[in-house]
Amino acid sequence: MFLYFFFLFFIYCRHTKMNYCGLLTAQKNPVPLQSVEVELQVKDHVATVISTLNYQNKEDKPVEAVFVFPLPGDAAVCHFSAKIGQTHIVAELKEKQQAREEYDDALSSGQQAFLLEESEQSPDIFSLSVGSLPPGESASIRLEYVIELAVEADEGLRFCLPAVLNPRYQPQGTEGPELPVNSVPASEVPYSLSFSARVSSPRPVSKVESSCSLEPLQFLNSDHTEAAVKLAAGHKFDRDVELLIYYKDAHQPSAVVEAGQDSAEPGTLLGDPVVMLSLYPEFPESVMSSRASCGEFVFLLDRSQSMGSLIRNNNNWHETRISSARDTLLFLLKSLPMGCYFNIYSFGSRYESIFPMSVEYSEKSMEEALKKVEMMEDDLGGTEILQPLKHIYSQPCILNQPRQLFVFTDGEVGYTKEVLDLVRKNAASHRCFSFGIGEGASSALINGLAQEGRGQAQFITGSERMQAKVMQSLKFALQPVVKDISVTWDLPEGVSATVLSPPITTIFQGQRSLLYAQVCGKVLNSETDCSVTVSYTLADHPFKNQLQFNLNPAKDTGLTVHRLAARSRIRSLEFEERENRGKSDEDVKKKVVELSVQSGVSSGHTAFIAVNKDSGDAVQGPLVRRDVPTPGRRLSCMVFQSSPHSCLPRRRPTVFIPHSTPVFASQASEPEPPRRDPLLQLVSLQKASGCWMLDAALASVLGKNNKEVEESKPAEVSSEVWATILALTWLHGFKMDAKDEWELLAVKAASWVQAQNAPCVKECVDAANALLGCRVQKEALGL
Repeated sequence: MFLYFFFLFFIYCRHTKMNYCGLLTAQKNPVPLQSVEVELQVKDHVATVISTLNYQNKEDKPVEAVFVFPLPGDAAVCHFSAKIGQTHIVAELKEKQQAREEYDDALSSGQQAFLLEESEQSPDIFSLSVGSLPPGESASIRLEYVIELAVEADEGLRFCLPAVLNPRYQPQGTEGPELPVNSVPASEVPYSLSFSARVSSPRPVSKVESSCSLEPLQFLNSDHTEAAVKLAAGHKFDRDVELLIYYKDAHQPSAVVEAGQDSAEPGTLLGDPVVMLSLYPEFPESVMSSRASCGEFVFLLDRSQSMGSLIRNNNNWHETRISSARDTLLFLLKSLPMGCYFNIYSFGSRYESIFPMSVEYSEKSMEEALKKVEMMEDDLGGTEILQPLKHIYSQPCILNQPRQLFVFTDGEVGYTKEVLDLVRKNAASHRCFSFGIGEGASSALINGLAQEGRGQAQFITGSERMQAKVMQSLKFALQPVVKDISVTWDLPEGVSATVLSPPITTIFQGQRSLLYAQVCGKVLNSETDCSVTVSYTLADHPFKNQLQFNLNPAKDTGLTVHRLAARSRIRSLEFEERENRGKSDEDVKKKVVELSVQSGVSSGHTAFIAVNKDSGDAVQGPLVRRDVPTPGRRLSCMVFQSSPHSCLPRRRPTVFIPHSTPVFASQASEPEPPRRDPLLQLVSLQKASGCWMLDAALASVLGKNNKEVEESKPAEVSSEVWATILALTWLHGFKMDAKDEWELLAVKAASWVQAQNAPCVKECVDAANALLGCRVQKEALGL
């Protein structure tokens, strides 16, 4: 988050060989940071984040400093304050233009003022203006926000503290500022980061993991429902600070009722109770046992220049993002069911597709696609995702083939809201699964694509393998489509619920669905049983899931649930405003401003403004504006603009050194390509039907020769059945640590074997075990 601030100076140092340590303004004057302090408070699956940035004006004149920094796109920013000396100023939320005018008026009067506002292009970028800071004066900025923690595929709750702000691609001819990028040697950052987390839940905390070094987890009570952890000393700032929190018996349906504010008027959002429902629908095993055998699978791959960046694998940099994406597409194509349709698009400053339109999945179409995927490089320039999305949505849907869109990108766009609006308008025709690759991927873009497209978002950071997370999403995509979703409430007489969150439009097995509602009316007995029922149709059969709860308010929640509910409602209203632009903008804008100010949650139409009116004498001397330099202006190679040259193919891909490596891209030599993983070799040999052929290539992957595998084959079975059982045995015997990656293609292979009605299957498995030195049971292979 705020870590971005102090990265900027080192961009300048790198090019000027300056030895000064601190932030640098556009006029090459220092605005040194002293420390960054972050406190994380997690209650079940909701987090409150309190960040403090301490800095000092060491110039001999008053300054105004302007900073741009990232926040999670779904954060509800609810507090902003500043402390100068012994004076503490709490900011107010006001209509954005009014707040800007008050800020300017304060500066012109020599008063100290602070302004915090959300970017109009993307809700995960904020701008902080610190005005009239006198010479030698210190200041501390405090920012608070609340956020729902995302559920990972392994049931961990993910929290991410963004450390970087990637380039925001802005196509030519579109409006919006170019936003800055940072890429600096992490080893040279001299500032300290203090990060601590406290976790509490009704269920015991089993463990906390991180991409960064942590001090040992401390349990604060005997039943392990409260725990604390801190970031270990010596953090290198080479990645986002990411926590994964695991609870025992995790993810049970729950309801949290939060009482309204005593001072607020009944009937308003803050004056009434708000309920937050966490629903985890469970589908019958009979329905889940059969995966969908149809669908149109559209893959949209980022091939912008930054996809050539190296990625970390076991602390070694040797694989690029684009090469990992190619391997992932291999697993995806091998795992698709026969009878489906597919196509692959790639984009940068322009876009292209492998086929003019989606084609039926077959051995011929799969092989043609794989040959073209193997040639894909990071050679298409910028990150212009809007045009390929428009083209995909313009293609007619195929009858009885539900469209599933998979989007892979590491970049960020300057028009996030426009992209999300497009996805939302087409939500009825598809499901969208999005993947953010590497540190700094826009949470607003990645989460927004999945939320608006009724799918799932995944972030691939650190040493995580892209294939495992993507294949998990493919499993969700192959689940039967849930239709006709409705929610009904059973509440006491005289009490009603006004839903504040968007309607539930998609449900996946075991995945959380959140619902916020304002409870209106007089609650006579808070212990009265209430219930909410989610009804839906699955595989042409009706189903219901019910959650019982009472209206007894939870303790010590503050207004967290109210603020998250307000954030959800504000985002819906902002979309409605953009959708109806030119019609009733002002009415919707007025609703957004009123709700934002009333709830204390920022929006695109409001800003936090704080003016120190008790500072005594006006700040003397001319006020000098100190814009924090944007690397995009200096390092023009990192700001991508549409041009004919950016689309020219390159003979060799450029290798970009990640921001934690103290070498610039121009100094780097291209690494030697690593030997191909045997797992990838085996997967590449599988046919579209699911089987393998008995040949020298398969024998080589298994570590045998042709004679060995042929002589070990039982006489009664075909070569293809024997080869397929060998491949399945090898996967289960040697690659169980990567089962998430190959599980679907193994299921397809087992189904193919069963369809052959082959004799002596058990004897084949025994022979495969003897040849390969394994002890795999026939039942484990799905046979």
